[in-house]
Amino acid sequence: MDTLSYKTLSATPETIEKKWVVIDATDQVLGRLCSKVAKILRGKYKPDFTPNMDCGDNVIIINADKVVMTADKMNTREYLRYTGYPGGQRAFNPASLMEKSKKKSIKPGCHPLFIKVVKGMLPKTKLGAAQLRNLYVYNSAEHPHAAANPEVIDINKLK
Repeated sequence: MDTLSYKTLSATPETIEKKWVVIDATDQVLGRLCSKVAKILRGKYKPDFTPNMDCGDNVIIINADKVVMTADKMNTREYLRYTGYPGGQRAFNPASLMEKSKKKSIKPGCHPLFIKVVKGMLPKTKLGAAQLRNLYVYNSAEHPHAAANPEVIDINKLK
């Protein structure tokens, strides 16, 4: 019996191949979409997935303003943050984050709602922060990453 056939191969920085992927968020449910995006960012759909390496793909989400939430969660759901000062607890809802994404002061590619949701689904380490930097979200159908030749995928076909 050949013992080398049982060897487990782990991804190294030299063997990792990062692709660019475009996902259309039109009429997608926010949580379901973001859970699949988090899996793509981590690299869990790849056969050479290694938990301690950034082996995921770069994800571009277009039409982010057309994403939906079930029931009335867009207005009733509350996210909390704390400023660090007494009485500094702040509450905000997804609708306010959607409005914030349309402001000119927000850097293109950084959608506050998608960043908040996907960040909660990634590891809470430096690796998770590095994987989150591979996410680009745009409210319209245009994006400036055409030079990377991104591949358009149907998010509904992923499990």
